[in-house]
Amino acid sequence: MKPARARSAKSQPAPNPLCRRGFFKVSTFSAAVCAQAVLSNAAAVPQQSGQPLISKRRTLGAGDSGMEVSALGFGCMGMNYHRGIHPGREAMIKLVRQAVERGVTLFDTAETYGPFINEELVGEALAPVRNQVMISTKFGFTHEGGKANGLNSRPEHIRRAAEESLKRLRIEVIDLYYQHRLDPAVPIEEVAGAVKDLIKEGKVRRFGLCEVGAETIRRAHAVQPLTAVQSEYHLMWREPEEQVLPVCQELRIGFVPYSPVNRGFLGGALNEYTRFDSGNDNRDTLPRFTPAAMRANLAIVEVLNRFGRSRGATSAQVAMAWLLARKPWIVPIPGTTKLAHLDENLRTADFSLTADEIREVESAVSKINIVGDRYPAEQQRQISR
Repeated sequence: MKPARARSAKSQPAPNPLCRRGFFKVSTFSAAVCAQAVLSNAAAVPQQSGQPLISKRRTLGAGDSGMEVSALGFGCMGMNYHRGIHPGREAMIKLVRQAVERGVTLFDTAETYGPFINEELVGEALAPVRNQVMISTKFGFTHEGGKANGLNSRPEHIRRAAEESLKRLRIEVIDLYYQHRLDPAVPIEEVAGAVKDLIKEGKVRRFGLCEVGAETIRRAHAVQPLTAVQSEYHLMWREPEEQVLPVCQELRIGFVPYSPVNRGFLGGALNEYTRFDSGNDNRDTLPRFTPAAMRANLAIVEVLNRFGRSRGATSAQVAMAWLLARKPWIVPIPGTTKLAHLDENLRTADFSLTADEIREVESAVSKINIVGDRYPAEQQRQISR
């Protein structure tokens, strides 16, 4: 079945009253409709006063570098950067504070998101509740003309970046400071040493790395113990399992998957007719989000919907429950601009997948040929392997 007309990236399929368990076989289009129907029903359940939606906690890192956070964090990037037309600033500030009320304690941003405007939003939103949350941000780029124009992790640049991030975030110390991308011009030992100095000075509490390989993790950790490694990881991108997750387990480093539902795709509301804003939505540039790729890859969403319907879960919840089941030191950071989706995400922590259920999901997904690379070649070259 095909929709009568194209939908934009911001439009949502209408709830379908026929999406009851076992009523009909799921098709590519009906999968998205069923997911939205389940979400609509879930969102209609009011939050009980005084009770957070997520109370489960996990620990990233170990010893002095460890930090206890909510089992799901909040990736703030898409609230005003890289996801097309955004709701107003005040609405996003309200949503961040609603996330805190619901029990979220880890909020993730970066200086290059905007650049700078995402940190400013997060800083304003969390200022009244600073003592209740952990804030992570990132360094590693230079900026000119309103965009990143190169990698830079020289120690003096890291120091300047930290000082500016502290001002924008309205905080005295950064809870977790990541190198955003590996800089081949600067040995990782120098990067780790620069962050170690900031930790000694009380401007940073913990150190993290993004999208790096096992050797880089080991070298950095030997200078300054790492709290977390952040990388893309979900049912459509499982490469971290090869080397990164094993070294994290060995060294007791936490792992923070960004884009845990593949930039919204595994939520089921995107398809080949979705069009992205080429001016402010990076999905328009990603090979995995071409119409042909999305048409082929919707088979994975169908798998997740079939599995979820018998358990009262949406496809996004199944995808994140799978992540949570992988390791107890994994903390996904889904992002959203909608309260209903925030509540849907947080209720994921209530689902527990058995070993048999994990094998069932993985077996079904493994039979599907995923179409499209996750990044264009130029961006992929920035990823350390």
